[in-house]
Amino acid sequence: MTFLETILEETLQIFKKEGIEANSEEQLIRKLDIRESSYNEMFKSKTELVRETVLFDIDTQEKGKERILALAQNPVEEIMLLLQDGLDNLQSMNPLYFVDLQQSYPEIWKLCLDHLNSHSYHQISDIINRGIIESLFRKDVNLQLVTKIILEQITMILNPVVFPPERYNIREVFRSVYLYYLRGICTEHGGKMAEEFFSKINNK
Repeated sequence: MTFLETILEETLQIFKKEGIEANSEEQLIRKLDIRESSYNEMFKSKTELVRETVLFDIDTQEKGKERILALAQNPVEEIMLLLQDGLDNLQSMNPLYFVDLQQSYPEIWKLCLDHLNSHSYHQISDIINRGIIESLFRKDVNLQLVTKIILEQITMILNPVVFPPERYNIREVFRSVYLYYLRGICTEHGGKMAEEFFSKINNK
């Protein structure tokens, strides 16, 4: 890992633990334990720091997804493992991270949504299509529509207006939304797999 990657990883952990706006640039420099001159060489502003950190996070998550999907035996497991990863990430993250991104850095939040609607769309669509072929997902599902709904549900869950973090546990919302939706698009065999998965999560 390069020096820059190390700084981005440490910054990401601070943002996910405390939120993005909890610290000023000066406070971040102190917490990162680097010289101000070194910081200024890497980032022109806090906005640039946030942008580079978010892009680093996206890249890291994609590499993690590749490792996760390599463990799956079938499309239902692939979806389940991706959801498990999403649940784990949400559980360890301060909701203010997403609130700050959406409210203070809308252009950077748009980068996240663009990635979701491009790379993630094709990834999920491919998994569902293979699940249909293997009779784990219903053959009458509208592939494009189902994929779009799954992605839009993520945006809805992370919307602080719809689910204020002070009132709702994001992890619980995530599970409640996807348990029923995925069970609805599964065949009987695929549905049993989904229920077993969510049952294990519920008992953690």
